[in-house]
Amino acid sequence: MKLEKVKISIVSYLNTTPLVFGIENNFSFLEQIILHKDIPSECARKLIDGEVDLGLIPVAAIPKLKEAHVISNYCIGAVGKVKSVLLVSDVPLNDIKTIYLDYHSRTSVNLCRVLCRELWKIEPEFIAGEPGFESKVSATTAGVIIGDRTFNFEKNYAYQFDLAEEWQTLTGLPFVFAAWVSNKKLSDEFITQFNQVMQEGLSQLDQCIKTSTQRIISEASLKEYLTTYINFDFDDKKKKAMQLFLSKLD
Repeated sequence: MKLEKVKISIVSYLNTTPLVFGIENNFSFLEQIILHKDIPSECARKLIDGEVDLGLIPVAAIPKLKEAHVISNYCIGAVGKVKSVLLVSDVPLNDIKTIYLDYHSRTSVNLCRVLCRELWKIEPEFIAGEPGFESKVSATTAGVIIGDRTFNFEKNYAYQFDLAEEWQTLTGLPFVFAAWVSNKKLSDEFITQFNQVMQEGLSQLDQCIKTSTQRIISEASLKEYLTTYINFDFDDKKKKAMQLFLSKLD
């Protein structure tokens, strides 16, 4: 009897470079899955709509699932600065009137709302960003911009606020941007192998950077990003931080 393949959606950002490498270089695992590469919000949509079985999804999307199983020892997290999730502005926080929210993610925009309310004590108008919204950031209009686009801004913004660092200021905790979540129960055997595949990718960081075809930043910058700013271990502190964040969502 032929087993049905597990459909997986993974974020297609630089921060998943070693995770993708682990998956794509374990051929016995590849035979068991169908891999999709998407922006974070699309990972979440596909999992919510049942188009995939497992996704590396923004944690803010977890409550929207009818059934949710956080299955992995690994996540996309940060302890302090993350570098690639920013609120950018031409004016100080207290002068911001409007904030465009990046359509790529649910977690980062919700994190911005929490920080506005609880840390910065400001009440801006929030607008859902559409493709090209970055060009509208000027004067008292700010924007949450995430992912690979944060590495090479065309414009120099006077202020850049790192949302993971600001969260740590608020709570003293790390932050979890995305977790591996399934919308149905997966076998213990599959989960064990999946975690091994994640670990394999992370243990071959130099190799995965060397073979990466990305041209957004240099190899040295990518290594610094993946080792200094992204923290992959889904440890107890991150689990606590994730639950605290979810408790703050409207």
